Amino acid sequence: MLDECLEALVTDPKGIYVDGTLGNGGHSAAILARLEEGGMLIGFDRDTDAIERVQEKLKTEKGRRVELVHDNYANMAAQLDRLGIDKVDGLLLDLGVSSFQLDLAERGFSFQQDAPMDMRMDRTQGQTAAEVVNAASEQELADLIFRYGEDRASRRIARAIVEARAKLRIETTGQLAAIVERAKGGRKGRKTHPATQTFQALRMAVNDELAGIEQVLETMVDRVKEGGRIVVLTFHSLEDRLVKQFFGAHVPREESLQQGGVRRIYEEPPVKWIWKKPLVATAQEQAVNPRSRSAKLRAVEVGV
Repeated sequence: MLDECLEALVTDPKGIYVDGTLGNGGHSAAILARLEEGGMLIGFDRDTDAIERVQEKLKTEKGRRVELVHDNYANMAAQLDRLGIDKVDGLLLDLGVSSFQLDLAERGFSFQQDAPMDMRMDRTQGQTAAEVVNAASEQELADLIFRYGEDRASRRIARAIVEARAKLRIETTGQLAAIVERAKGGRKGRKTHPATQTFQALRMAVNDELAGIEQVLETMVDRVKEGGRIVVLTFHSLEDRLVKQFFGAHVPREESLQQGGVRRIYEEPPVKWIWKKPLVATAQEQAVNPRSRSAKLRAVEVGV
């Protein structure tokens, strides 16, 4: 949905745009291609590998400026202060884990290959998934898997993890995947691997993803110029629900007054939806990129 993202995001080719998740640099490169002299792109990523990987790709000409920032997008407002930037023309957030991170076994995000269970988007700080799995109590694990993975078998999985780690510390993705698969009774009749939700839950917990999304939205909605856009691509129902509810609170709604007339109710600043319903990937795009099947694209314009 690259074209849809860009159409919604870029309203002024001389403006300042922020890509909150550099990843492989695809979105950032496409934004830059739409900017003219005087335009600026600021790219964020928690992953030092991502920063290094896209530096060459984002070399620019024609007076367009590029700033790459190694930090969590949750800290975006503070980083803009550091750069001396008050308002931006648009913000893009492509949430979740990048394809590069998923495909690199050593990062420990996927159970497709047996590897050390890291799952940190920023490997310079925080607990690894292996540390969480081996240190958390059975109740904490069950709550984590249920909240972030929405897996009804969370208690059974947590019990299996605790029993397994009592015999041997759980260090790799393969170990954990096998434990969860056994706890859920194997793969028969399942479209996805039984461990999918547990891995998703661990990743979201290790990286504190929902809190980060909430913080960047709360601190950046005031930093987008009137008429500017915020575009968010989600891949998980919890992410999408959070984004929908946040923007929904800022969309004005009318309430009738007892004495007659109406008043508009909304949180400042007001926004309006670019599309009434989220966009989803076409069947053709899903065939080319299976990971896009769960993608939902929402966008708002600030100041209505």
